[in-house]
Amino acid sequence: MSVVEPEKKPLLTVSWRVRLAIVLLMSLAIITISVTNRLLTDRFTESTRNRAELRIALYSGNLMAELRQNAIVPQLLARDPELISALERSNYSLSTQRLISFVEEIGAASLMLFDVDGRTVAATDRNRIGSGHKSEDYFVNAIRTAATIFSTIKLETGGYRFVYSRRIQNGGATLGVIAVEVDLQKFERAWAGISDAVIVTDSTGEIVLATTPLWRGLTEVEALASHTPQNAIERAIKATADWTALPPDAYLQGEGVMRLESKIPFRGWRMTSYTTYASVRERVNAVLALEVMAFAILLALTFYFLSRRTAGRLAIFQRESAKLRALNAALQREIAERKRVQETLAVAEQTLEQSSKLAALGEMSAAVSHELNQPLAAMKTYLAGAGLLLKRNRPDEALSSFGRIDDLIERMGAITRQLKSYARKGQEAFSPVDMASALASSLSMMEPQLRQRQVEIARILPDQPVVVMGDRMRIEQVMVNLLRNALDATKSQRMPKVEIILSAGETATLTVRDNGPGIENLDALFEPFYTTKQPGDGVGLGLAISSGIVNDLGGRLTARNGQSGGAVFEMQLPIMGNETSIEAAE
Repeated sequence: MSVVEPEKKPLLTVSWRVRLAIVLLMSLAIITISVTNRLLTDRFTESTRNRAELRIALYSGNLMAELRQNAIVPQLLARDPELISALERSNYSLSTQRLISFVEEIGAASLMLFDVDGRTVAATDRNRIGSGHKSEDYFVNAIRTAATIFSTIKLETGGYRFVYSRRIQNGGATLGVIAVEVDLQKFERAWAGISDAVIVTDSTGEIVLATTPLWRGLTEVEALASHTPQNAIERAIKATADWTALPPDAYLQGEGVMRLESKIPFRGWRMTSYTTYASVRERVNAVLALEVMAFAILLALTFYFLSRRTAGRLAIFQRESAKLRALNAALQREIAERKRVQETLAVAEQTLEQSSKLAALGEMSAAVSHELNQPLAAMKTYLAGAGLLLKRNRPDEALSSFGRIDDLIERMGAITRQLKSYARKGQEAFSPVDMASALASSLSMMEPQLRQRQVEIARILPDQPVVVMGDRMRIEQVMVNLLRNALDATKSQRMPKVEIILSAGETATLTVRDNGPGIENLDALFEPFYTTKQPGDGVGLGLAISSGIVNDLGGRLTARNGQSGGAVFEMQLPIMGNETSIEAAE
């Protein structure tokens, strides 16, 4: 017995230590994986929730911007003199074409003009002309009040139409109603490319917009109930699949989702999004797989040292190593797939951002169209002059006119490039602009009109450069508009005169004064479509556009009547610091 016991005691001691090490390793692995799973789940879930909150804020903001943009349209069109005249004279031959020209600038789905009996007398969709709307809410409510009315119309197909309407009146008499149909379905088309589910409900809780068209017209509870598992066993299976996520807010198509709700400050509307936990599970499982692989390697090494004395244990270790390599390859494929999905999501989000940018191009189209008229008029004058010079055998002077035409074409190209640049990248950064140089370029463009009208131009410029931060082309657009208005105001004067003063103080101030009859209505001067010109000479957008440009540059555009007669316009822009001004001038 004394010989046997010493031989067995060391063997029992080694076996106990090995077993204890294995138990400790397994316990450590379980605790580490559990803690990692909980911490990473909370972290990635919060990250996913933050992205979802940012996304729903962006969607609700875009939706609200579209509603606000179209809400002002009926108020503007209700004051359009041509539409008022058409309703008074019952002559609608040109009304439809005018509405079509407006809808391209506004970006609305359609425009309709109703007479006082509710009959469609003009519409961008010619198939609607002649239809009756006397009993429709958007017509009845608009007739009863002077405010703009918003109406939601449920279609037989399950969709909705959203209409702004406003009464048109003149001199206290009601003439008809203008209706603007808002295109909100474009948001549904944009949402179709994302992984989240999005719904918009009105104040009654009825779904009016949704990524799933079948949900429209239902309540949120009804929409979710139509896609939940059919029995308790299926619901239990789906809940078990979400073991790596926090308790889900709701179930959509049998899968636990994160529910976020945002209030839209419009008639009690709400936007709700449902984000799946799939990305959370993938990211957590990727980390857990690495930990499992690490502990598996440790465990395999433990078994390797325990079994290296036997060939059978070595074979087992080789098989375990093969499994680990297979697991590593599967993990590599899963990581590569996750990266591909993330890249696809990034491209989709960039596409959505670009689509919302392009929605603003409708607002720029009127400005670009208006600014192209001036170079075209100048080109026509230069062409006529060049023709006369060629007939008189003066080709050198004719070539000078062609050179100026080429400069105007280059300027038109710059204007169209600005529109393309905005659609592609957005507005470019501001740069230093010499106001005197910009004024010289503007006067050069106006040279044919000045020469033809024989207008006396008086310029008072400072000795030092006046430099501001801004967009040179847009500043020149404002200058050309002010000069053109001054020329138009002096048409009735025998000795037309325009005085231009550039000064620098706390701000850079450009003053344009004419000796015309002055301004009758200063309050409505900068409103869209307000004009004192004859039909065909302008639509009343020049000063409204110029005021918007100056405001965007951080300045202001004002107008007043001079003490000795005539109109005085002042454009004030923030001036650059002395050091920056000197560097820009150099």
